[in-house]
Amino acid sequence: MHKVSIKPEWSIRDDSGQVLAHRVLDLLADVQAHGSLSGACKVTGSSYRHAWNLIRQGESQLGMPLLNMERGKGSSLTPVAEKLVWAGHRITARLTPMLETLASELETELAKIMTAEKDILKVHASHGFAIEKLIELLVKQGHNVERRYVGSQESAASLYEGHCALAGFHIPLGEFEDLAFQHYAKWLDPQKSQIIHVATRRQGLMVAQGNPLEIYGINDLTKPGVRFINRQPSSGTYFLLECFLKKAGIDPAKLHGFNQSEFTHAAVAAFVASGMADVGLGVETPSRRFHLDFVPLATERYFLVCNKADLVTPHLQAVLQILHSSEFKQSVNALAGYSAEHCGQVQTLQEAFPDSFDLRAPPAK
Repeated sequence: MHKVSIKPEWSIRDDSGQVLAHRVLDLLADVQAHGSLSGACKVTGSSYRHAWNLIRQGESQLGMPLLNMERGKGSSLTPVAEKLVWAGHRITARLTPMLETLASELETELAKIMTAEKDILKVHASHGFAIEKLIELLVKQGHNVERRYVGSQESAASLYEGHCALAGFHIPLGEFEDLAFQHYAKWLDPQKSQIIHVATRRQGLMVAQGNPLEIYGINDLTKPGVRFINRQPSSGTYFLLECFLKKAGIDPAKLHGFNQSEFTHAAVAAFVASGMADVGLGVETPSRRFHLDFVPLATERYFLVCNKADLVTPHLQAVLQILHSSEFKQSVNALAGYSAEHCGQVQTLQEAFPDSFDLRAPPAK
């Protein structure tokens, strides 16, 4: 199957129509990542002189400095350069899953026309770092995969309505497990649905380094001046937040930013790291990648759900083989806050949720 790639790219144009070279934006991101202009050049193999010329070109176009130079300390980004870099991070974090979904859909359409390909594994899943790795390995092995990143609620509904073969979503362990299971139960069939364990992961509060506003729990989200960034309403993280707020007796309207949302955990982390919000709820991995502090609140299990009859298909057998592989487990364990414990284990609903299981059949289609 032909592969489609769509990458997010943005530009800045001044009043005269001159566009800031994208190489300047890339170079500023490298400086942030490696601590200095010389460090960026060393890692990327670029000429220091050429890099300085790019910086001067950008400063001339914007009419303000992009780097601070201090004797003995090297170079650092100015406030405007920091804003440019974080804008790029936010754009990438927000759009990449959507563009990957669109690219996957286009690949499927091309395959239908060009090769009459019908053997395609359709995966609708809540976006996550472990599921990204799984799909990457499936594609690497030559499997035709149509991925669609959606909220946990949409994912479960897609499987129930026959729009995909695998649905990925997450349910917290502990006090909210029964409530969360019942939230998704109407899309799960006790006689057909099979749970495939992928990983456990930590959810918590992402805050600025050093936690200057001393945000240590849900009650602190209502502190005066604290700006919150949420996930979209169909996401499992949004549902988890609602559980926390209900338990604490907090009206969501008291959270400044409750109705402002991002589509992925990485986008929430980038939003906080850029200074546009003070706190967001999400998994630990992007929090560490963006050098934020993380306050753990819950551990959850990330599952794939399928129909029992599909477990014998080549695609799902390949999924199980990857989940059981040491390569996959090592990559998951390397993710901050993730654990590959029970990875690849297949269970019925009753086995996976013995305390929450309800034998009532789902509503008829």
